Amino acid sequence: MSIPKEPRQLMINLMYLVLTALLALNVSAEVMNAFKTIDDSLIKSNVTTNKAIDDQQNALSELLSDKSKEKFKPLGVAVSDIRAEIQAFNDEIAALKDQLIDAAGNNNGSVDDEDYLYPDNPAKKIIIGKKNKDVTTRLLVNDGGGDKLEARIAEVRQNIVDIYSKVINENKETFGFIKGGKVDQAAADANIASFADNISLDIDQNWKEQSDGKKNSWADFRFRQMPLISVLPLLTKFQTDAKNAEALGVGKLSELVGGKQIVFNQFFPVINAKKAYVIKGGKFEAEVSLGAYSSDIPPANINLTVNGKRLPVGKDGKAVFTDAASGLGTKTLNLSATVTNPLTGEVSTSKSTFDYEVGETSATVSADKMNVFYIGVDNPISVSVAGVSSNAVKVNCSGGGCNLKGGKGKYTVTVNKPGDVKIDVAGGGLSKSVPFRVKRIPDPVAKLGKKADGSMGNGEFKAQRGVIPWLEGFDFDAKCQIQGFNLVRVAKRQDPVSSNNSGGTYNEKTTRLVRAAKPGDTYYFENVKARCPGDQAGRKINSMVFKIK
Repeated sequence: MSIPKEPRQLMINLMYLVLTALLALNVSAEVMNAFKTIDDSLIKSNVTTNKAIDDQQNALSELLSDKSKEKFKPLGVAVSDIRAEIQAFNDEIAALKDQLIDAAGNNNGSVDDEDYLYPDNPAKKIIIGKKNKDVTTRLLVNDGGGDKLEARIAEVRQNIVDIYSKVINENKETFGFIKGGKVDQAAADANIASFADNISLDIDQNWKEQSDGKKNSWADFRFRQMPLISVLPLLTKFQTDAKNAEALGVGKLSELVGGKQIVFNQFFPVINAKKAYVIKGGKFEAEVSLGAYSSDIPPANINLTVNGKRLPVGKDGKAVFTDAASGLGTKTLNLSATVTNPLTGEVSTSKSTFDYEVGETSATVSADKMNVFYIGVDNPISVSVAGVSSNAVKVNCSGGGCNLKGGKGKYTVTVNKPGDVKIDVAGGGLSKSVPFRVKRIPDPVAKLGKKADGSMGNGEFKAQRGVIPWLEGFDFDAKCQIQGFNLVRVAKRQDPVSSNNSGGTYNEKTTRLVRAAKPGDTYYFENVKARCPGDQAGRKINSMVFKIK
């Protein structure tokens, strides 16, 4: 769908912002607040636009009060009719907002939450159920409210065109649609067509392509399972479209009696990005355009810059910005818009910023049956949510006496008792719990040197200074200690001799027993106990038998 050259430009661009935000729906409180900020901005913009329309209508009324302008009085009636039609429509939207807010849990000011006061309502409604999706789905989809709204938008649009068309066709000569001494119907029709094409109040039929055939209606596509706080600015957007259609009608009709003017409200750069998260090696692309654009503003009077670089502006007030996504992390674009009024020479400037994040392609693979945390050691984990900044991901743990430390995707978990642990991850609209089992460190293997049993040379055996616990195949940084063991020497034709040893290092008696070793002797290391990190008490591990050769 082509974008017209009238104030509709502002509304379409703002709608794109809302739709971009909807892609990240449910991500965080910050995004919910962003919808509220957009709604507040639109409402304030409507107030400013309405004042400008009032001023223009007053100026037109003053012109028509002159007897020399008597023949132009039908314009005043048409202006009043258009404004009445828009007022009725906007009142209906306001009532629909009230219905949604009340149904979602509004208490009409009983909650002290100034951030969620709804400014477009004299009762100072508070948006209690801002995340409520059931109410919007029920009222706007299931109960047909969205279908009625779609039909009403089409009806109001046509009514405005009819009002404008009627006053033009009934006063073609008065308004100068004359060519060669005859009424120029083609010129009148072209004027009417231009007005109709630039009315911003409309239903974008691209929803059918965007939904890939998964939605049966515009209402289903726009409102199903949408939080209340995201629906409100969309409804306000229709009020703003209507208000701009009203401004268009009043402006166009005023031009016919010599009341043409260019009214500048608030100017700001609008950036419509395809993505706010870009894969490393790809390209960041966005449309940068001027809010409140007017067809009377030549492109040469518009200066749009990104990070100080001026962009070429097209006839529709748009500029395209591209940049290579090199380097990982958050990138900031500093936007500036400067507009020169072609009638007065007045210069208006506004600035804003836009942040996007550059990431890289990644894949997370986990073995469900090996999700294990070990007692007594640091258990490292990595957490990521595709398309969501690591700073926006919240991670918590519960169960097993767990403790979680770290951040930015890298964490360490410690546990102190057997059981189950859950790692809770939230971000980007995702809420997920991943279960882990808690185990103690595996039993170490008692060894002399590098042997657990078998034959050993007399010299090698005597060179050992104690029993060592080995954690074989355990990748964590953990060390176990030998608590003690019983050593028994069995020599040929002699009675067994034993020594009870505390700790892993040989005590004096055990040392004498080892030094007495001769080929043919057999040594038994029995009742070997070890203690590993996290153990409340020692554990019995493997015994060893060595034949001295």
